[in-house]
Amino acid sequence: MSSHLSGELYEEYSELIPPLIYTILSCYTRFYHIGKANSVVWDEAHFGKFGSYYLKRSFYFDVHPPLGKILVGLAGWLSGYDGNYDFPSGSAYPPEVPYIPMRVMLAMFGAAMVPLAWFTSVELHLSKKACHLVTLMTLCDLAWICISRFILLDSMLLFFTFTTVFCMTKWNNQQWRPFSFDWWLWLGMTGWSIGCVVSVKWVGFFVTALVGAYTIEDLWEKFGDLKMPIRVYIKHWIARGLCLIVLPAIVYMASFKAHFMILNHSGSGDSQMSSLFQANLVGNDFATNPLEIAIGSKVTFKNVGYGGGLLHSHVQTYPVGSLQQQVTCYHYKDDNNNFNLVRPWGHPEYNPNEDLEFLKDGSVIRFQHASTMRNLHAHMVAAPVTKENWEISGYGNATTGDHNDLWQLEVVDDIILGNKKNLKDRIRSLTTRIRFRHLTMGCYMRAANAVLPPWGFKQVEVSCDKENNPKDQHTWWNVESHWNDRLPSGNQKLYKSPFLSDFWHLNVAMMTSNNALVPDPDKEDILASTPSEWPWLHTGLRMCGWGDDQIKFYLLGHPLIWWGGTLSLILSLFILAVYMLRMQRHYVDWKAGEWDHFLYVGKVAFFGWFFHYVPFLIMGRVTYLHHYLPTLYFAVIMLGHFFDHFVFSARRLSENVKTGVFIFTYAVIVGVWWWFKDIAIVSAFLNLFGTRRNSASGLPVQLIRIKIHESSIGYH
Repeated sequence: MSSHLSGELYEEYSELIPPLIYTILSCYTRFYHIGKANSVVWDEAHFGKFGSYYLKRSFYFDVHPPLGKILVGLAGWLSGYDGNYDFPSGSAYPPEVPYIPMRVMLAMFGAAMVPLAWFTSVELHLSKKACHLVTLMTLCDLAWICISRFILLDSMLLFFTFTTVFCMTKWNNQQWRPFSFDWWLWLGMTGWSIGCVVSVKWVGFFVTALVGAYTIEDLWEKFGDLKMPIRVYIKHWIARGLCLIVLPAIVYMASFKAHFMILNHSGSGDSQMSSLFQANLVGNDFATNPLEIAIGSKVTFKNVGYGGGLLHSHVQTYPVGSLQQQVTCYHYKDDNNNFNLVRPWGHPEYNPNEDLEFLKDGSVIRFQHASTMRNLHAHMVAAPVTKENWEISGYGNATTGDHNDLWQLEVVDDIILGNKKNLKDRIRSLTTRIRFRHLTMGCYMRAANAVLPPWGFKQVEVSCDKENNPKDQHTWWNVESHWNDRLPSGNQKLYKSPFLSDFWHLNVAMMTSNNALVPDPDKEDILASTPSEWPWLHTGLRMCGWGDDQIKFYLLGHPLIWWGGTLSLILSLFILAVYMLRMQRHYVDWKAGEWDHFLYVGKVAFFGWFFHYVPFLIMGRVTYLHHYLPTLYFAVIMLGHFFDHFVFSARRLSENVKTGVFIFTYAVIVGVWWWFKDIAIVSAFLNLFGTRRNSASGLPVQLIRIKIHESSIGYH
């Protein structure tokens, strides 16, 4: 009786034994000696610090969405970390920073990739041997192992990429019974995974494109099903719209809502946000600004456009055009953002003993730069970047100037009071949105997202727009900081910032900053690489210092996995062409359903790879090897698909041949992993290349010594 029961249990749960074993091995490769390197490695300097901000509740700015960094902060909180460490690059962790449990918690996402690869292969209906190979390649890739062992976002990005593909394949297998509980469950889980992956990094939009392409093809096929009622077809559209568009959007926006709720104290990233948002942060004094603006005030001006910066000037001059002092937009607090509000030329100078003169719609004034005393000036000289606009510069001083220094204020509206008629002829700080019209030329001061060259410190260009477009928010400004000892403080209760406005503002600022991460032609970034180098593993990435007494990590993939995956992707196009040609010539190569399955798996693998890889070929930002890691997953699936189709499911090969190929391939993958493992997993010896392998003849040593150069750690 007991043996019979054991046999039944084994039959029921035997399918879970392989993924369980692989999960244990995955935990070993991801957790082994994870704390041996007791210094800040690579981008832990950034993401560890961002996690600290959540524990201190201090607002900061970064180009990535917040979910991954919130999880970093959560790992710190669960580990007992107090947030009071800045994670300086390369420095040793002090005893009070629990970096080991933080690394372990984040490495769990990397460890979970391996069982996900198994279950996804099963859902793709690959043979058991192919499932083993796909899972083994996920387990043994050195780059995936290495990137998962530190306080970084990549393990979470990879995990949610894997879950999105897994949920999509689960949902696909429920298509034969639409609108059932399981169908809704996996459709909803696919949407949830999409929301999570794009909330970690925008690279997640690439796997979203894969799901979108699959969904469009599926709906197109249903459109051709003449037996399907229109009502049911519309229901399919609504279900996908709710689960694959609305649900991911809710998850994405919820991560920003949590971001704003946690980071409610003033911090280093304040100036990236709107003035009204900043006024609501604990520790920010904007809400106590004097409410109404008058001649004699010192102010800063914030551009209202999404991602807008602060009006700024500095002593450096334009190397082109007028050669006068530069005027820009800057996203950080600085004394060079301060301007005095003074009367036009020919009017009496400001007297602090006279009655206050409040600014209103139509007022004509001069903006005098507080640090250099230059006047904000515009003239008929082409702007340095936006040539169709006029240049704005700093010119003259407190006693020298001309009519080109004069600007007329045009009130747009007030966020609190609404229409400008409600202002009672007085412009307010923070809430009143105004335009600056040049009195002589009639152009409007504008700061969009045009970035100046390095001579302008890559700050945003400010120019005078000849077009009068009242709806262009890049020509709208508001007073942010306001100093005037003669005026009473404002009331914080007046200032509330709507979430949707803050959400859009931060996302545009993230996009603007991300687009500014372009290669500097005047500086060699030896850590950077080009997308053409990735598929064939022509380059690696040094992740830490390279002193003789340091533990070293080098981001380099498993050569056979990377090369084999790339080769299989190339061959897939050739094989597809051959099969289609044979079908046109009426050769019968397939049993019923085999062709559809072959195409389905091939499309998931090829288009998943295509959507992840091609954008990096056309984007202008600086790129690094780790950007290829989500793409690699689809090359692995394609390689497993090829083994399955040409070997493990081939009718002409005997089982002995199939088993022999499987064992040989399995052993080679493990053997190469073992040979290279020390570049990703810390061995028992601190000096990998001096103690463990003294000979310089070893392939890993030669390869790494050729590829690695001393350089500063970069930001990615």
